Amino acid sequence: MKTNKHILKVKPYVGGKPIAEVRRAFGLKRVIKLASNENPFPPSPKVLKAITSAVGDVNRYPDGSCYDLRQALARKHKVSPEQLVFGCGSDEIIVMALRAFSNEGDEVVMAKPSFMVYSIAATAAGARCVEVPLKGLDYDIAAMKRAVTPKTRLVFIGNPDNPAGTFSPRADILAFMKGLSKDVLVFFDEAYFEFARDEKDYLDAMALLQAYPNIIVARTFSKLFGLAGLRIGYAVASPAVADILNRAREPFNVTSIAQAAALAALKDEAYYENILTILKHERAVLCAGLERLGLSYSRGATNFIQVRLAVSGADMALRLMKKGVIVRDMGSWGFKDQIRVTVGTPAENRKFLKVLKDNLQGDQ
Repeated sequence: MKTNKHILKVKPYVGGKPIAEVRRAFGLKRVIKLASNENPFPPSPKVLKAITSAVGDVNRYPDGSCYDLRQALARKHKVSPEQLVFGCGSDEIIVMALRAFSNEGDEVVMAKPSFMVYSIAATAAGARCVEVPLKGLDYDIAAMKRAVTPKTRLVFIGNPDNPAGTFSPRADILAFMKGLSKDVLVFFDEAYFEFARDEKDYLDAMALLQAYPNIIVARTFSKLFGLAGLRIGYAVASPAVADILNRAREPFNVTSIAQAAALAALKDEAYYENILTILKHERAVLCAGLERLGLSYSRGATNFIQVRLAVSGADMALRLMKKGVIVRDMGSWGFKDQIRVTVGTPAENRKFLKVLKDNLQGDQ
């Protein structure tokens, strides 16, 4: 059987282990998952009501244009409706961009390490990944600009980025865009925008849309809005770029239930602002706990924290898992001595810190 020659070069993405799998593996009754940067709180009651109402129409195909959600987001972001593109999570929009704007042999610039879907999708498209090493845990934006050549078609900038959670300051982003060829498309992945928007020196890339028609700004309902299981994201771009992306989009790629849930989430701003306040407070609680344990960690602006250990991250992740706490081993990203923990509920965060402390003491 013949296959696409580029597919065999792809290393499949491996997500955090599901709760049910860990329960089975270790015979546990209670397991908490702090590995996948999910919102630990349920969606707004208004969202749950919208989901229930939408269930009765699942025998029909969804609105392929996402009309109601499109109008709501256009008003929210003060853009025209034709500037919006919707995806099965913002991940799909990454795939769309590579499908639409790169050809075999083209170059795609990204940080290393960064969100793995950038390299997975670029490799599958036959593009060459030009990976620019991080400077500590931060993007080296100046080096990424130097890496751009006449063969470069796309640049991916996660802001804030995954896995470290750091963001590139406003001045760095503006310097990167200044003088950049209009033939290079810059993809700003703002999946964690809501967590970073109030940080000093953070730049909302949508502010660049009028000056730079060669950018895409992607966001998601998977993080703060707690719709990870429904898979819905969107991007804003110039009308010309959005038109090309929509040509690369699969028909009916966003379910009717996901559309109804996302629209309801936008209408319950107070609920999500309260969740954001809680998560920011709990992040501070986790950071204080890590400091008491003498551990260093990433000082990012997301709903997760990357923690440096004096032992193997894989070993510690396994030990925590056996105690019913799932965190992410960062070895796949090249951080062999680190784990990543998602900010959970107050009870979940307390349990994580206790189990981590117990295991660290066991090494002494």
